[in-house]
Amino acid sequence: MSAVLSASDHGELTRSNDRDWWRQAVVYQVYPRSFADADGDGIGDLRGILSRADYLAALGVDAVWLSPFYPSELADGGYDVADYRDVDPRLGTLADFDELVAALHERGIRIVVDIVPNHTSDKHEWFQEALASGRGSAARERYIFREGTGPDGSEPPTDWTAAFGGSAWERVADGQWYLHSFAIEQPDLDWNHPEVREDFLRTLRFWSDRGVDGFRIDVAHMLTKDLRDPLPSAAELAAMPIDGTHPLLDRDDVHEIYAEWRRLFDSYDPPRTAVAEAWVATDRVPKYASPESLGQSFNFDLLRAGFDAAQFREIVTDNMSLAARSGSSSTWVLSNHDVFRHATRYALPLIEETDESVPNRHGGGWLEAGADETVIDRAGGVRRARAASMFLLGLPGSAYLYQGEELGLHEVAEIPANQRQDPTFFRTHQAQYGRDGCRVPLPWTRSGSSFGFGAGGAHLPQPSWFADSSVQAEEEDPSSTLSLYRRAIALRHELVADEDLEWVETGRDDVLHFRRPNGWEIVTVFGPMPFGLAPDSARRVVLSSAAIDGHLVPGETTVWLAGG
Repeated sequence: MSAVLSASDHGELTRSNDRDWWRQAVVYQVYPRSFADADGDGIGDLRGILSRADYLAALGVDAVWLSPFYPSELADGGYDVADYRDVDPRLGTLADFDELVAALHERGIRIVVDIVPNHTSDKHEWFQEALASGRGSAARERYIFREGTGPDGSEPPTDWTAAFGGSAWERVADGQWYLHSFAIEQPDLDWNHPEVREDFLRTLRFWSDRGVDGFRIDVAHMLTKDLRDPLPSAAELAAMPIDGTHPLLDRDDVHEIYAEWRRLFDSYDPPRTAVAEAWVATDRVPKYASPESLGQSFNFDLLRAGFDAAQFREIVTDNMSLAARSGSSSTWVLSNHDVFRHATRYALPLIEETDESVPNRHGGGWLEAGADETVIDRAGGVRRARAASMFLLGLPGSAYLYQGEELGLHEVAEIPANQRQDPTFFRTHQAQYGRDGCRVPLPWTRSGSSFGFGAGGAHLPQPSWFADSSVQAEEEDPSSTLSLYRRAIALRHELVADEDLEWVETGRDDVLHFRRPNGWEIVTVFGPMPFGLAPDSARRVVLSSAAIDGHLVPGETTVWLAGG
């Protein structure tokens, strides 16, 4: 018995199809400040990325997504942007950016950049003008300023809480308050203002004209807001349905903005692509992924799931159905710059699913509980991560990888308080450690002051165990996670076919088996017990996330099968 799923009627796709390159691309996320440091100042930079272009080519990825590299005070790791059309001088110049684009394109690698439209840095010239101009000025209308409450206006306009902790409002010198959904240094823009809309169109043109192939849109569901008085309380907000009419989140009118962006993207040949970071209800995703809007939207379900066959099958089924509804392709992601690395998530004890305070079933409260190393099954975490990644890379749709996952890197927990950078750590009075652990600079060599990241130190401390997880160490080992990723991505280019899959029943709840239209098959054993493949001389194992014995697949292992 089998079940067939289809995400597209677009027919067979190839890597050379310029218009549709993104539909089944492998996209590698680079967090620039932690990838490679060319000038030795401890901060990764564009020339550092350029120096590793051959590494990216050898990995076989179709595109590189750059997290923000713009001028920033780093109140939120670069997502507090002071100038959307320049490069932070600590990271390089526009000429360096142009050289990087050319180098990647020469190697057949496209480039996607981050756009952060919900808020600017408080150092942005617009916000500095707003502060200097005072109450009632045209400059303040680009942002969301309000009078305070209480007899003297000394209380914030509402009791809303920012994403990083504390009040969502900050008072300025003349007594008014501005809204910041994230850090204090990230004032929210007012997207009802025509200058805001026009300036971002100018930004999108600026980077598209420099050869950028696509854009990742930060918190794409938060731009438009309805802030007519009286403003609701936090309790009233929480009780409101998020159905397109919520005052702050996932409003239908945000797609008026994206329709305008889409017309701009489609004016290029080939059209520029876009993917939404939209944390929205499942039935709302197709609005962002439709051809009339951004065209693709992140599916975060796998990075919130445990290493569990039932969850993986349900997520794949649901998200392929969503992709079919939107006409887009699905996206698959296990790690990124905002969450625990999946090797560590899968290394931690299971947490009851009823505990809604954790982001996934594996160890969501580990850092907040003190990062107890005794509870970590490091080897098991990497084994499960390898199996999950090979399952993901076999799926139809685009695969988004986060730098370092190809090395099997774990989360770095041992970062002293005085070296932490994430605003979550400080805004929650050190109650939550935040995201620094997945942003530690990569290890390139077995030794050196920063394991080859740069000639000097690294802006976040690297643990001693990075030596054995370095690129140098893993390139020497044909059984390493790096070697596995390289083989899998190379084989994936042969695997690409129609965006369909067919589930093949296995007789076990902990084993998933699916078949792609061109006959390739992927089998993943999620449980600890081995699974016997049916002897078939016409099938052969072409990839395995762990060593296998004949037709016997070990527990927590993925195999790829192809015709003999």
